[in-house]
Amino acid sequence: MAGGRRLTVEVVGAKGLMPKDGQGSANAYCVLDFDGQRRRTKVKPRDLDPAWNEKFDFTMPDMGMQGDLEINVQNERNSGTGRRSSFLGRVLVPLSTVPNKPEATRWYPLQKRGLFSHIKGDLGLKIWWQSDQNSKGKGDKDIRESVGVGNPNMEVIVGGGGGGGKTKKEVKADMVPEGPRPNLITVPEADFTVKETNPDLGKAVDYKQHYDLVEEMSYLFIRIVRARNLMGKDNNGLSDPYARVSVGPVKAETKIIRHNLDPEWNQVFAIGRDKIQGGACEISVWDADKITKDDFLGGFMIDLHEVPARKPPESPLAPSWYRLESKTGKGRVRGDLMVAIWWGTQADEAFPDAWHSDAGGQAQFRSKVYLSPKLWYLRVNVIEAQDLLASDRVMAEPYVRVHVGPYQQQRTMRAATRGGSPFWNEDLMFVAAEPFDDMMHLIVEDRIAPGKDEILGACRIPLMSIERRIDGRPVPSRWYVLEREGARGGPFLGRIHLRLCFDGGYHVMDESSNYISDTRPTARQLWRPSLGVLELGIHGANNLLPMKTTKDNRGSTDAYCVAKYGPKWVRTRTIFESFNPRWNEQYTWEVYDPCTVITVGVYDNRHTFPVGPTQVLKDLPIGKVRIRLSTLESDRVYTNAYPLLVVTPQGVKKMGELELAVRFSSAAAVNVMSAYLQPQLPRMHFFYPIDPRQQETLRVAAMNIVALRLMRSEPPLRQEVVQFMLDTEAERWSMRRSKANYYRIMGVLSGVLAIMNWFTDICMWKSPVTTVLVHILFLILVWYPELLLPTVFLYMFLIGAWNYRFRSRTPPFMDAKLSQGEYIGHLDELEEEFNVVPASRAQEVSKSFLHAFFPCFSYSQDFGSSELRSYSLSHPRVFRCFADLDRLSRRY
Repeated sequence: MAGGRRLTVEVVGAKGLMPKDGQGSANAYCVLDFDGQRRRTKVKPRDLDPAWNEKFDFTMPDMGMQGDLEINVQNERNSGTGRRSSFLGRVLVPLSTVPNKPEATRWYPLQKRGLFSHIKGDLGLKIWWQSDQNSKGKGDKDIRESVGVGNPNMEVIVGGGGGGGKTKKEVKADMVPEGPRPNLITVPEADFTVKETNPDLGKAVDYKQHYDLVEEMSYLFIRIVRARNLMGKDNNGLSDPYARVSVGPVKAETKIIRHNLDPEWNQVFAIGRDKIQGGACEISVWDADKITKDDFLGGFMIDLHEVPARKPPESPLAPSWYRLESKTGKGRVRGDLMVAIWWGTQADEAFPDAWHSDAGGQAQFRSKVYLSPKLWYLRVNVIEAQDLLASDRVMAEPYVRVHVGPYQQQRTMRAATRGGSPFWNEDLMFVAAEPFDDMMHLIVEDRIAPGKDEILGACRIPLMSIERRIDGRPVPSRWYVLEREGARGGPFLGRIHLRLCFDGGYHVMDESSNYISDTRPTARQLWRPSLGVLELGIHGANNLLPMKTTKDNRGSTDAYCVAKYGPKWVRTRTIFESFNPRWNEQYTWEVYDPCTVITVGVYDNRHTFPVGPTQVLKDLPIGKVRIRLSTLESDRVYTNAYPLLVVTPQGVKKMGELELAVRFSSAAAVNVMSAYLQPQLPRMHFFYPIDPRQQETLRVAAMNIVALRLMRSEPPLRQEVVQFMLDTEAERWSMRRSKANYYRIMGVLSGVLAIMNWFTDICMWKSPVTTVLVHILFLILVWYPELLLPTVFLYMFLIGAWNYRFRSRTPPFMDAKLSQGEYIGHLDELEEEFNVVPASRAQEVSKSFLHAFFPCFSYSQDFGSSELRSYSLSHPRVFRCFADLDRLSRRY
């Protein structure tokens, strides 16, 4: 059993069982079956709401999370021939939905065994699995801990529109020259379309399991393991050795091992075939010196034509010892170097941690996978307070202020009742992330004068002590003693009544609901089974524009990609100084809902050059692509080049193209179809809905938590990247988006309007032939009403068959006309979208705009403050409103 796993089932109780003993009660017990193992609880006589609280352990198979746990609830009854049992219900729990640590009790509705079974009631269970090693080492401690102790316009939308944002300073980083903004089409129409590509897929490996959506990239892998018996070059008889690899213009070095003659490096170097010039590889060992030149300790040459090729799943190539030789053959050199060298592809298991010739060899520029923290909604119900004490006065308007984490703060309304026992009964919601290391700070204050508050008491509550729940059942409330702020002890200041809980039945949104990539609730017990697998192959980018200027005044772009779906983030390696980078990396996600979106962003790495300690650089977004999974056919590979379009103050601009290969594979089409018939969000969002304004506030808080956690990773996924992917300012108003939404609504209603216009033309006899035919058809349907439905269905079938011929062969792409990106009618439409509040224009420019738009008004008197004037200048719709008033004043 060492290293095995065991399944722990705690049968808490049942409620609302069906009476079976003829006296309005039941003698209930449970029988648990799993993988041929059977357990049984005790019998609870004459109880329709029995409580067992018994725990059982099962041995799990080594084949993974397969199988179901079956629990049958039986009623024991005594008869003349002995004891017999009758069926009260059963519960089937798929093993794939079981978490790896204990969580809150979940109540499962009892299911029927047959068509004519009479069943009712619920069964409460706690189910989790753990490894035997962890359970032996940690014991009950783990159980206690787990129970409670960019620019919004820089985007490409596939199957939809909208987006996030970036500031005006970031727009200037594109180095777009100032000039007149066009009012007509600013990008050729062909640049708005998705182009099909024909890459040579599947050659990175011999077997079709991984890396079959990318092209093969050949690399020379060199693994330098260790050296022995090196020559001592320092005064102490030792050396500070390091190894150097030279293949044409590519040079790489291992780390330096201080004061050692038998160093061990175990480092891997991956050099692209396109970087290699010549047919030999030189590997040498040197002694590092701080003052003088490094001393040569020996080296050797390897003919690249003799290097073997290797492809997974072959075993790794065994390293060999090579004798170190001098450059001239006469110097004193001794020692051996253990090296393994082979030709491979990006599918090699040594590739992710290797030094890459196209990424500069730094660890922070390698490809990495990140996971978002597990987020919970924290519900704080502030009920009342008692025995509050105010200093020498009557308490006026007490309220409660709550802090959770560094950025979340909310307060209740002021109590309507005055005195030392105010009553609120108000709910406040926050976002918290596991592990719950933070404290919740609660402060009771009273308003004594305008702008002046007095602190009556405070308390600190650890988040680990708060109970978790997965449904809407109320949790017990508690009284907390108030203390002095920042100090413990002292006189009694009163107490406060709170009801605290973590709601695991909600999905904590950290991205815009229009482009959501995950809809699962926080509690793992409520997850649905997986529907399939999403595979993404990131091939490369074409014709990227320069994003920065090097020291020699050359345009440069150091591009990398970030893809996000669900809680999993992936980042490709950074390709240095290339306008056509090739990544050819493949990633996989599990899909639980087909109505979700995967987002892929392209960024320019601004940290490739050393900067000063006070200088802060941010990675610039180049563009964004979104693909809706509902628009993909199952088991079909889509290979397309998506344009990266940007809306700048000068108009629409194409930043390049991104080549992707996408495949969605589902195990059963019936499961996918059934997912479309179910609500997208968990039940708690409908039974206990959250106000939309509060939902947006919680989304921003969740986004900040995710950004801070990923920023603390090593290497970090930077905050500006996370905010651009999650659409920080997706709800920001702009004239262009408003027009786009208006035309979307008109597009939806266009069919109804067309039918109404057609009916009006029939009534007005605009076309006599058509009107006569419609009247004849109407009379036929009146005489033979049984032909009405067949006629409607035939008409719908013919329309569908006709439109099927013109169906799209590529995933739906952004409609440039519908998104108002193809045509920009007025200069102020973009001015408002990029300008900030207050206005960033110079005061002289603002005054000239004022006098140009409103010549009859004296704005130095009408505008009482500079903030109001700046706000009006930064919002052209305010200009237009006052311009209308100006025209009316001139007329009357």
